[in-house]
Amino acid sequence: MTEKKNYGFTTTILHNDRQKGIEHGSLHKPVHTSVAFGYGDARQLASVFQGKEPGFRYGRQGNPTVSALEDKVNKMEQGVATLCFATGMGAIGAVFQALLRAGDHVVSSSFLFGNTNSLWQTVAGQGVAVDFVDATDVANVAAALQPTTRIVFVETIANPRTQVADLKRIGELCKERGILYIVDNTMTTPYLFLPRAVGAGLVINALTKSIGGHGNALGGSLTDTGAYDWTRFPNIFENYKKAAPAQWGITQIRAKGLRDFGASLGPEAAHHIAVGAETLALRMERTCANAKALAELLEADERVAAVHYPGLKSHPQHAISSELFRAHGSLLSFELKDGIDCFDFLNRLKLAIPASNLGDTRTLIIPVAHTIFYEMGAERRASMGIAESLIRVSVGIEDTADLLEDFSCALEAC
Repeated sequence: MTEKKNYGFTTTILHNDRQKGIEHGSLHKPVHTSVAFGYGDARQLASVFQGKEPGFRYGRQGNPTVSALEDKVNKMEQGVATLCFATGMGAIGAVFQALLRAGDHVVSSSFLFGNTNSLWQTVAGQGVAVDFVDATDVANVAAALQPTTRIVFVETIANPRTQVADLKRIGELCKERGILYIVDNTMTTPYLFLPRAVGAGLVINALTKSIGGHGNALGGSLTDTGAYDWTRFPNIFENYKKAAPAQWGITQIRAKGLRDFGASLGPEAAHHIAVGAETLALRMERTCANAKALAELLEADERVAAVHYPGLKSHPQHAISSELFRAHGSLLSFELKDGIDCFDFLNRLKLAIPASNLGDTRTLIIPVAHTIFYEMGAERRASMGIAESLIRVSVGIEDTADLLEDFSCALEAC
């Protein structure tokens, strides 16, 4: 391989570690468990700490195994730089810890992962104003902007109701106003969509989900795409402006978000995620195809009241999803008709597993209002379009016929 040739997505990820050389000819970057890194010359140690030359300081701020994963994710997102964190929520929390100050204002999509919604409540209690809007229409975002707006935050496909944000036009609005645009790409992954194409300055990925893909490691990442002009961001500390402007944001996040906040990814988890990432494209092709087939089966069944999946023509944002994404994702949700107990239905499934993760190789299913969104209350759930009977499905890689039969039999038993 050569860096000069543009290889395909999977080829690039498979062979990325080897481009920088690996100890003893290993095909995978080894797991480096040391938290301390020694130098034969004390001046070099000081130079590394001062950022004058590359190197590792302490395990909380970086590690060779984690660094290899960061480089891999960065290649996926076609970014300038990537940082990895212990979880996806750690990545999101570090952004706000590093970049926001009391008196700032944030505009967020109202269609959010439950823990992200909870985090925003915490941020709002610390002096940062947060407005939730229907981000499927850029006009709602524009109407909420204030002179103190620092960030606009959206998810590509919302979990669990699958609303698709007006990603392109929101990006154009943020560029015009000089506002940092952050996109959570977890539900689409960089295989289906590149947020940098719509002007996102920072991209979040919960590596626990589809990128790791096997439900065996927690992790998160944040990628600077190079699309945002950091000279327009007012909250950069002077000591981080010594680097080139393109590095201001990621430098401050590494220091104030990763180093100070401490949500560091461990090398063992990084290794699991890096190996899982090699088959991301193959798994996404299968899970997206399975999700579409299952959504069509559910939509045609008289016992199902509603199906939410961007791949269906009946979905309100089907056109946007078709325009922007390679496929429509592996997440869907649906509502059973009145009189059918969702717990009885779930208990009749043989393959789909009641569990709360997403992006696993196995199909996982959960009653949303009773579990992961229970804490936020009925009123907030209603504002997000989450019915009390909503069931979320993270579709896996099972044989399509087996998966469809499992749901068909459970519905027939109702």
